[in-house]
Amino acid sequence: MLDLTFETPKPKTIAGAKHDWELVIGMEVHAQVASQAKLFSGASTAFGAEPNSNVSFVDAAMPGMLPVINEFCVEQAVRTGLGLKAEINLKSAFDRKNYFYPDLPQGYQISQLYHPIVGEGEVLVEMGDGTARRVRIERILMEQDAGKSIHDMDPNMSFVDLNRTGVCLMEIVSRPDIRGPEEAAAYIAKLRQILRYLGTCDGNMQNGNLRADVNVSICRPGAYEKYQETQDFSHLGTRCEIKNMNSMRFIQAAIEYEARRQIAIVEAGGEVDQETRLYDPDKNETRSMRSKEEAHDYRYFPDPDLLPLEIEQAWVDDIAASLPELPDDKKARFIKEFGLTDYDASVLTAEVESARYFEEVAQGRNGKLAANWVINELFGRLKKEDHDITDSPVSPSQLGGIIDLIASDAISGKIAKDLFEIVYTEGGDPAEIVEARGMKQVTDTGAIEAALDEIIAANPAQVEKAKVNPKLAGWFVGQVMKATGGKANPGVVNQMVSKKLNG
Repeated sequence: MLDLTFETPKPKTIAGAKHDWELVIGMEVHAQVASQAKLFSGASTAFGAEPNSNVSFVDAAMPGMLPVINEFCVEQAVRTGLGLKAEINLKSAFDRKNYFYPDLPQGYQISQLYHPIVGEGEVLVEMGDGTARRVRIERILMEQDAGKSIHDMDPNMSFVDLNRTGVCLMEIVSRPDIRGPEEAAAYIAKLRQILRYLGTCDGNMQNGNLRADVNVSICRPGAYEKYQETQDFSHLGTRCEIKNMNSMRFIQAAIEYEARRQIAIVEAGGEVDQETRLYDPDKNETRSMRSKEEAHDYRYFPDPDLLPLEIEQAWVDDIAASLPELPDDKKARFIKEFGLTDYDASVLTAEVESARYFEEVAQGRNGKLAANWVINELFGRLKKEDHDITDSPVSPSQLGGIIDLIASDAISGKIAKDLFEIVYTEGGDPAEIVEARGMKQVTDTGAIEAALDEIIAANPAQVEKAKVNPKLAGWFVGQVMKATGGKANPGVVNQMVSKKLNG
């Protein structure tokens, strides 16, 4: 765990016409399990296949077809629970969730309401300003995804693609611990990061592999603290659920709009109806999708086709033993082992591939120098070209080679930037490039002194000015660097200029 102490961030406050209001947010994140087969069938989960090509008889709900659970999906759910420091339930069960799904042929969804596979856990959400919110996880359940209805291919008909039908989702349900739009986005980002480290979900929001239902309510200042003391939800306002959000920017905008909508209703003397709403990013507003009489009005009952799921503690222990180093632990280690700042460690551990790349570069080298080159030079260039670390044309060994040349004084920082550009665009071994192109730094004090003496002799007026104002000595440094084609050792030049002008 992190050795740092965080303060809890203040809740977001919105000024209404009559009162100040605070936000209370809970989230139900649907994460598609990284598995080649679906939860109850062997059909492929590959994205982008021809419509209705990844559909088995079970997915299509053909008569007599019975579900058979995919053990690997169960393992992935357990792995996720362990990664979120959650309780793993050795006994769980599946329920049927009933309401009309036009794109789920069986007419119900197999889910886990009463006996989920994972119990209570937590996520530490850092806000980047020295504060962090500890968001409690209430449960993680496994369930089937539905298919996709397509309404824009024909003016008179809708089409259905069942490729996603039956794909295993983990529904990760948080407590209402999130207190603002920025926290909500940061929570999604942290959860996505952990899932990617664990390898249980790729976190691709664009493909719909990670999406969130956002529950928003409002309360007067002080009411949330009463809820925390009593766990009595009557202290909080009526919540509305914003369905299927797959953009962190839209999540923030939707929460902001929905909170203000609810404030306007309450301050006008009305009551907020508990309902499911959709967010329209073009109009920046939420609109009603369907009402709910209760929090769960889906007529759940135990699935008669599936026995209760029982797993052994030894199996859970084996999964726990195989867990990778998770983001918080990796960040703490980078700070301690490589002497990095909190910010640099956060950037480098944001993605598992970035952390792996940096660690290869930094191994046996100056950690701060390695971090500087990875973040500022490499990441900066990749971002400019809209690439990620997996597309990097510079390997860890190549970047490490550049850093080795800097550390040995073979090249200066300026030459290193030129060398990086060559390696980035052309490839090759940095040491061989430096040798072949005559890029080695000039460390011969005799050659540097001769160049400096010539410049001093040619500029007596500038010498007198520099003696009066030492800050002007930088002009001589620049002239020497220019005379040597930028190859002179800057440290040697600075020392020599100072000695000559002050001698």
